[in-house]
Amino acid sequence: MEKHLEISMKADEHASTAEASSYSLSWKDFVQLTKPGILFSNSITAFGGFWVASGWKVNWQLMIFTLVGTALVMASGCVLNNYLDRDMDTKMSRTKNRVLAAGRISPQVVLVYGILLGIIGLSVLWLLASPLAALLGLIGLFVYVWLYTAWFKRTSVWSTFVGSFSGAMPPVIGYCAVTQELDIGALILFGILFLWQPPHFWALGIRRMEEYRAAGFPLLPVVRGTYVTKISMIRYIVLLVPVSLMLTFFGYTGQIYLYTAAALGLWWAFLTIKGFTARDEELWAKKTFIFSINYLTLLFLVMVIDTVAKG
Repeated sequence: MEKHLEISMKADEHASTAEASSYSLSWKDFVQLTKPGILFSNSITAFGGFWVASGWKVNWQLMIFTLVGTALVMASGCVLNNYLDRDMDTKMSRTKNRVLAAGRISPQVVLVYGILLGIIGLSVLWLLASPLAALLGLIGLFVYVWLYTAWFKRTSVWSTFVGSFSGAMPPVIGYCAVTQELDIGALILFGILFLWQPPHFWALGIRRMEEYRAAGFPLLPVVRGTYVTKISMIRYIVLLVPVSLMLTFFGYTGQIYLYTAAALGLWWAFLTIKGFTARDEELWAKKTFIFSINYLTLLFLVMVIDTVAKG
Protein backbone atom coordinates (compact mmCIF):
# COMPACT_ATOMS: atom_id res chain seq x y z
CA MET A 1 0.00 0.00 0.00
CA GLU A 2 2.76 2.47 0.95
CA LYS A 3 4.63 1.80 -2.32
CA HIS A 4 1.50 2.43 -4.34
CA LEU A 5 0.82 5.68 -2.49
CA GLU A 6 4.39 6.88 -2.96
CA ILE A 7 4.48 6.22 -6.72
CA SER A 8 1.08 7.75 -7.45
CA MET A 9 1.73 10.77 -5.24
CA LYS A 10 5.11 11.57 -6.80
CA ALA A 11 3.69 11.46 -10.31
CA ASP A 12 0.79 13.63 -9.30
CA GLU A 13 2.99 16.12 -7.47
CA HIS A 14 4.99 16.92 -10.62
CA ALA A 15 1.85 17.50 -12.67
CA SER A 16 0.09 19.47 -9.95
CA THR A 17 3.09 21.68 -9.27
CA ALA A 18 3.46 22.57 -12.94
CA GLU A 19 -0.19 23.57 -13.29
CA ALA A 20 -0.28 25.37 -9.95
CA SER A 21 2.58 27.64 -10.98
CA SER A 22 0.38 29.39 -13.57
CA TYR A 23 -2.65 29.81 -11.29
CA SER A 24 -3.25 32.66 -8.86
CA LEU A 25 -4.50 31.25 -5.57
CA SER A 26 -7.27 32.92 -3.59
CA TRP A 27 -8.60 32.47 -0.06
CA LYS A 28 -11.54 30.56 -1.54
CA ASP A 29 -9.20 27.78 -2.65
CA PHE A 30 -7.97 27.31 0.90
CA VAL A 31 -11.54 27.35 2.21
CA GLN A 32 -12.57 24.73 -0.35
CA LEU A 33 -9.79 22.42 0.82
CA THR A 34 -11.35 22.30 4.29
CA LYS A 35 -14.68 21.01 2.90
CA PRO A 36 -16.96 23.69 4.43
CA GLY A 37 -20.10 21.54 4.18
CA ILE A 38 -18.57 18.84 6.36
CA LEU A 39 -17.24 21.43 8.80
CA PHE A 40 -20.66 23.04 9.15
CA SER A 41 -22.60 19.82 9.77
CA ASN A 42 -20.03 18.48 12.22
CA SER A 43 -19.79 21.81 14.03
CA ILE A 44 -23.53 21.56 14.65
CA THR A 45 -22.97 18.22 16.39
CA ALA A 46 -20.07 19.64 18.43
CA PHE A 47 -22.32 22.52 19.49
CA GLY A 48 -25.08 20.05 20.36
CA GLY A 49 -22.75 18.00 22.53
CA PHE A 50 -21.52 21.12 24.32
CA TRP A 51 -25.07 22.35 24.91
CA VAL A 52 -26.37 19.03 26.25
CA ALA A 53 -23.47 18.84 28.70
CA SER A 54 -24.05 22.45 29.77
CA GLY A 55 -27.75 22.00 30.45
CA TRP A 56 -28.46 25.65 29.45
CA LYS A 57 -25.76 26.89 31.86
CA VAL A 58 -23.41 27.84 29.04
CA ASN A 59 -19.88 29.12 29.44
CA TRP A 60 -19.87 31.11 26.21
CA GLN A 61 -16.12 31.70 26.14
CA LEU A 62 -15.42 28.00 26.58
CA MET A 63 -17.97 27.20 23.89
CA ILE A 64 -16.28 29.51 21.37
CA PHE A 65 -12.83 28.06 22.06
CA THR A 66 -14.19 24.52 21.83
CA LEU A 67 -16.00 25.10 18.53
CA VAL A 68 -13.05 26.95 16.98
CA GLY A 69 -10.56 24.31 18.05
CA THR A 70 -12.81 21.46 16.90
CA ALA A 71 -13.44 23.14 13.55
CA LEU A 72 -9.71 23.64 12.97
CA VAL A 73 -8.95 20.00 13.78
CA MET A 74 -11.71 18.84 11.43
CA ALA A 75 -10.43 21.23 8.77
CA SER A 76 -6.98 19.70 9.16
CA GLY A 77 -8.39 16.23 8.60
CA CYS A 78 -10.27 17.35 5.48
CA VAL A 79 -7.22 19.09 4.01
CA LEU A 80 -4.98 16.07 4.65
CA ASN A 81 -7.72 13.88 3.18
CA ASN A 82 -7.52 16.01 0.03
CA TYR A 83 -3.76 15.58 0.02
CA LEU A 84 -3.84 11.79 0.30
CA ASP A 85 -6.78 11.29 -2.06
CA ARG A 86 -5.59 13.61 -4.82
CA ASP A 87 -4.71 10.78 -7.22
CA MET A 88 -8.13 9.14 -6.88
CA ASP A 89 -10.04 12.43 -6.85
CA THR A 90 -9.02 13.03 -10.47
CA LYS A 91 -10.96 9.88 -11.48
CA MET A 92 -14.35 10.96 -10.11
CA SER A 93 -16.60 13.65 -11.57
CA ARG A 94 -17.70 14.57 -8.03
CA THR A 95 -14.14 15.38 -6.95
CA LYS A 96 -12.08 16.05 -10.07
CA ASN A 97 -12.62 19.81 -9.82
CA ARG A 98 -11.32 20.06 -6.29
CA VAL A 99 -8.55 22.64 -6.12
CA LEU A 100 -5.77 20.07 -5.59
CA ALA A 101 -7.08 17.42 -7.97
CA ALA A 102 -7.44 20.08 -10.67
CA GLY A 103 -3.83 21.14 -10.18
CA ARG A 104 -4.55 24.69 -8.99
CA ILE A 105 -2.37 24.31 -5.90
CA SER A 106 0.72 22.26 -5.14
CA PRO A 107 0.54 19.17 -2.87
CA GLN A 108 3.36 20.54 -0.70
CA VAL A 109 1.36 23.65 0.14
CA VAL A 110 -1.70 21.55 0.98
CA LEU A 111 0.32 19.25 3.23
CA VAL A 112 1.80 22.15 5.21
CA TYR A 113 -1.61 23.83 5.40
CA GLY A 114 -3.24 20.69 6.79
CA ILE A 115 -0.53 20.13 9.39
CA LEU A 116 -0.66 23.76 10.57
CA LEU A 117 -4.44 23.64 10.96
CA GLY A 118 -4.11 20.50 13.06
CA ILE A 119 -1.43 21.97 15.31
CA ILE A 120 -3.38 25.19 15.87
CA GLY A 121 -6.67 23.38 16.45
CA LEU A 122 -5.24 20.91 18.96
CA SER A 123 -3.42 23.73 20.74
CA VAL A 124 -6.65 25.71 21.09
CA LEU A 125 -8.44 22.68 22.51
CA TRP A 126 -5.59 21.81 24.89
CA LEU A 127 -4.90 25.31 26.20
CA LEU A 128 -8.33 26.95 26.05
CA ALA A 129 -10.88 24.10 26.27
CA SER A 130 -9.62 20.95 28.00
CA PRO A 131 -6.83 18.37 27.60
CA LEU A 132 -9.46 15.63 27.23
CA ALA A 133 -11.07 17.50 24.34
CA ALA A 134 -7.65 17.86 22.70
CA LEU A 135 -6.91 14.16 23.18
CA LEU A 136 -10.23 13.21 21.57
CA GLY A 137 -9.46 15.59 18.70
CA LEU A 138 -6.06 14.00 18.20
CA ILE A 139 -7.54 10.49 18.18
CA GLY A 140 -10.20 11.53 15.68
CA LEU A 141 -7.62 13.19 13.45
CA PHE A 142 -5.32 10.16 13.52
CA VAL A 143 -8.12 7.71 12.73
CA TYR A 144 -9.50 9.84 9.90
CA VAL A 145 -6.20 10.63 8.20
CA TRP A 146 -4.10 7.52 8.70
CA LEU A 147 -6.43 4.61 9.43
CA TYR A 148 -9.35 5.67 7.22
CA THR A 149 -7.93 7.76 4.38
CA ALA A 150 -4.45 6.30 3.94
CA TRP A 151 -5.27 2.68 4.70
CA PHE A 152 -8.81 1.30 4.86
CA LYS A 153 -10.37 3.58 2.23
CA ARG A 154 -8.08 2.09 -0.39
CA THR A 155 -8.05 -1.51 0.76
CA SER A 156 -11.22 -2.65 2.53
CA VAL A 157 -15.02 -2.54 2.60
CA TRP A 158 -14.61 -1.81 6.32
CA SER A 159 -13.42 1.72 5.53
CA THR A 160 -16.78 3.31 6.34
CA PHE A 161 -16.91 1.50 9.68
CA VAL A 162 -13.40 2.68 10.59
CA GLY A 163 -14.09 6.23 9.43
CA SER A 164 -17.18 6.35 11.66
CA PHE A 165 -14.97 6.36 14.75
CA SER A 166 -13.44 9.69 13.77
CA GLY A 167 -16.71 11.11 12.47
CA ALA A 168 -18.34 10.47 15.84
CA MET A 169 -15.82 12.58 17.75
CA PRO A 170 -17.15 16.17 17.30
CA PRO A 171 -20.16 15.94 19.68
CA VAL A 172 -18.03 14.03 22.19
CA ILE A 173 -15.37 16.76 22.08
CA GLY A 174 -18.03 19.40 22.67
CA TYR A 175 -19.55 17.41 25.52
CA CYS A 176 -16.27 16.57 27.24
CA ALA A 177 -15.03 20.16 27.06
CA VAL A 178 -17.78 20.86 29.61
CA THR A 179 -17.84 17.69 31.71
CA GLN A 180 -14.10 16.91 31.62
CA GLU A 181 -14.98 13.21 31.60
CA LEU A 182 -16.27 10.40 29.41
CA ASP A 183 -19.62 9.40 30.88
CA ILE A 184 -22.84 7.87 29.58
CA GLY A 185 -23.84 11.11 27.84
CA ALA A 186 -20.61 11.17 25.86
CA LEU A 187 -21.06 7.52 24.90
CA ILE A 188 -24.63 8.08 23.70
CA LEU A 189 -23.57 11.02 21.53
CA PHE A 190 -20.73 8.94 20.15
CA GLY A 191 -23.17 6.11 19.39
CA ILE A 192 -25.57 8.42 17.54
CA LEU A 193 -22.91 9.76 15.18
CA PHE A 194 -21.18 6.40 14.81
CA LEU A 195 -24.40 4.66 13.74
CA TRP A 196 -25.55 7.55 11.56
CA GLN A 197 -22.51 7.63 9.29
CA PRO A 198 -22.51 4.26 7.46
CA PRO A 199 -26.10 4.47 6.13
CA HIS A 200 -25.54 8.13 5.29
CA PHE A 201 -22.37 7.47 3.32
CA TRP A 202 -23.55 4.23 1.72
CA ALA A 203 -26.51 6.10 0.21
CA LEU A 204 -23.98 8.34 -1.51
CA GLY A 205 -21.93 5.26 -2.38
CA ILE A 206 -24.89 3.66 -4.17
CA ARG A 207 -25.64 6.88 -6.03
CA ARG A 208 -22.00 7.28 -7.14
CA MET A 209 -21.16 3.58 -7.29
CA GLU A 210 -19.66 3.55 -10.78
CA GLU A 211 -17.49 6.55 -9.99
CA TYR A 212 -16.14 4.86 -6.87
CA ARG A 213 -15.56 1.71 -8.90
CA ALA A 214 -13.63 3.63 -11.57
CA ALA A 215 -11.55 5.37 -8.91
CA GLY A 216 -10.66 2.07 -7.28
CA PHE A 217 -12.37 2.56 -3.93
CA PRO A 218 -13.50 -0.81 -2.50
CA LEU A 219 -16.69 0.69 -1.08
CA LEU A 220 -19.36 -1.75 0.13
CA PRO A 221 -21.77 -1.14 -2.81
CA VAL A 222 -18.90 -1.64 -5.26
CA VAL A 223 -17.66 -4.88 -3.72
CA ARG A 224 -20.82 -6.49 -2.37
CA GLY A 225 -23.57 -4.85 -4.40
CA THR A 226 -26.51 -2.63 -3.51
CA TYR A 227 -28.71 -5.32 -1.94
CA VAL A 228 -26.14 -6.19 0.71
CA THR A 229 -25.48 -2.49 1.24
CA LYS A 230 -29.18 -1.77 1.87
CA ILE A 231 -29.32 -4.62 4.38
CA SER A 232 -26.33 -3.11 6.18
CA MET A 233 -27.95 0.33 6.14
CA ILE A 234 -31.05 -1.06 7.82
CA ARG A 235 -28.97 -2.71 10.54
CA TYR A 236 -27.34 0.56 11.51
CA ILE A 237 -30.57 2.58 11.39
CA VAL A 238 -32.42 0.01 13.51
CA LEU A 239 -29.70 0.37 16.14
CA LEU A 240 -29.61 4.16 15.78
CA VAL A 241 -33.25 4.61 16.80
CA PRO A 242 -33.00 3.22 20.35
CA VAL A 243 -29.54 4.70 20.91
CA SER A 244 -30.79 8.19 19.98
CA LEU A 245 -33.69 7.81 22.45
CA MET A 246 -31.30 7.08 25.31
CA LEU A 247 -30.60 10.79 25.74
CA THR A 248 -34.13 11.14 27.08
CA PHE A 249 -34.03 7.92 29.09
CA PHE A 250 -30.91 9.16 30.91
CA GLY A 251 -32.36 12.60 31.56
CA TYR A 252 -30.44 14.75 29.09
CA THR A 253 -33.41 15.70 26.87
CA GLY A 254 -37.19 15.89 27.16
CA GLN A 255 -40.22 14.36 25.50
CA ILE A 256 -40.13 16.58 22.41
CA TYR A 257 -36.72 15.21 21.52
CA LEU A 258 -37.86 11.66 22.29
CA TYR A 259 -40.77 11.76 19.85
CA THR A 260 -38.80 13.65 17.21
CA ALA A 261 -35.87 11.22 17.33
CA ALA A 262 -38.23 8.24 17.12
CA ALA A 263 -40.15 9.71 14.18
CA LEU A 264 -37.02 10.70 12.24
CA GLY A 265 -35.35 7.34 12.79
CA LEU A 266 -38.43 5.30 11.84
CA TRP A 267 -38.96 7.40 8.70
CA TRP A 268 -35.33 6.88 7.68
CA ALA A 269 -35.78 3.14 8.17
CA PHE A 270 -38.94 3.27 6.04
CA LEU A 271 -37.15 5.15 3.25
CA THR A 272 -34.32 2.63 3.30
CA ILE A 273 -36.70 -0.34 3.12
CA LYS A 274 -38.36 1.29 0.09
CA GLY A 275 -34.99 1.05 -1.62
CA PHE A 276 -35.44 -2.69 -2.10
CA THR A 277 -38.31 -2.03 -4.53
CA ALA A 278 -37.14 1.28 -5.99
CA ARG A 279 -37.32 1.41 -9.78
CA ASP A 280 -34.82 4.25 -10.00
CA GLU A 281 -32.11 3.23 -7.54
CA GLU A 282 -30.00 6.32 -8.14
CA LEU A 283 -32.93 8.64 -7.42
CA TRP A 284 -33.78 6.68 -4.29
CA ALA A 285 -30.16 6.89 -3.11
CA LYS A 286 -30.12 10.65 -3.71
CA LYS A 287 -33.31 11.20 -1.70
CA THR A 288 -32.10 8.94 1.10
CA PHE A 289 -28.74 10.71 1.24
CA ILE A 290 -30.40 14.13 1.46
CA PHE A 291 -32.75 12.90 4.18
CA SER A 292 -29.81 11.59 6.21
CA ILE A 293 -28.30 15.09 6.23
CA ASN A 294 -31.61 16.64 7.27
CA TYR A 295 -32.02 13.92 9.90
CA LEU A 296 -28.80 14.89 11.63
CA THR A 297 -29.49 18.63 11.47
CA LEU A 298 -33.04 18.31 12.81
CA LEU A 299 -32.06 15.80 15.47
CA PHE A 300 -29.39 18.06 16.95
CA LEU A 301 -31.54 21.17 16.60
CA VAL A 302 -34.33 19.58 18.63
CA MET A 303 -31.75 18.10 21.00
CA VAL A 304 -30.51 21.61 21.81
CA ILE A 305 -34.00 23.07 22.13
CA ASP A 306 -35.20 20.27 24.40
CA THR A 307 -32.10 19.89 26.55
CA VAL A 308 -33.06 19.48 30.19
CA ALA A 309 -31.88 22.44 32.25
CA LYS A 310 -29.54 21.69 35.12
CA GLY A 311 -30.76 22.59 38.58
